[in-house]
Amino acid sequence: MKLKIQDLAKRLAIPTGTLERWIRQGRIPVYREGETCVFRRSSLERWASVHNLVFSSGGPETVVPPVGHPALENLLPVMKRGGTFYDIEASGVDSALETAAAVIPGLSASDREELLAGLKERERMTSTGIGKGVAIPHPRTPPAGMIQEPLITTCFLGQPLDFSAVDDWPVFVLFVMLSPSIKAHLHLLSRLSFCVRNDAFVEFLKRRPSPDDLLSRIAEFENRLE
Repeated sequence: MKLKIQDLAKRLAIPTGTLERWIRQGRIPVYREGETCVFRRSSLERWASVHNLVFSSGGPETVVPPVGHPALENLLPVMKRGGTFYDIEASGVDSALETAAAVIPGLSASDREELLAGLKERERMTSTGIGKGVAIPHPRTPPAGMIQEPLITTCFLGQPLDFSAVDDWPVFVLFVMLSPSIKAHLHLLSRLSFCVRNDAFVEFLKRRPSPDDLLSRIAEFENRLE
């Protein structure tokens, strides 16, 4: 498959300069022919999933998440279940993950320890900072037996933090995502990515909305997706 480099950057929702740098560094399964990118779609979709990105079939304004299975929940109940927390203090990525893991509801002490190890392992592979000051930490594989239902815990940091995000912007909010299956994870990641692509939504997040206001705004996006 071939796309102009600007079009491919839009479909991955990353800056053109970042895409060009990754191609030069060999960090992405794409090679460049002049102003055109050449790639295998299946390989790029797998790479995007591993790196917490979504390769869309059209521009960011027309992204449609995968069709959900009836058993899959959407963002609203999952984010409500995970809760919203403010002024998370952290001196670095590890300490941010430690504090976030400590506030996730419904986990035992041993589960939190296992989860934290999984979050740190995933972060060492590549940053879960998806850009615009947002990160979506999650374990590399579903936490078997730890949860029965997916949850997303929203953590607003006390101060923005260097997360080595794809656009190098400091991260101010974490959406810690736990899913009982890869299918549920991809379903929720796609929907959350749709929200974060909207600049007005990111500006809304910067105002640190109350839990009720956040869930109301998420409900608006869910209605668009339906």
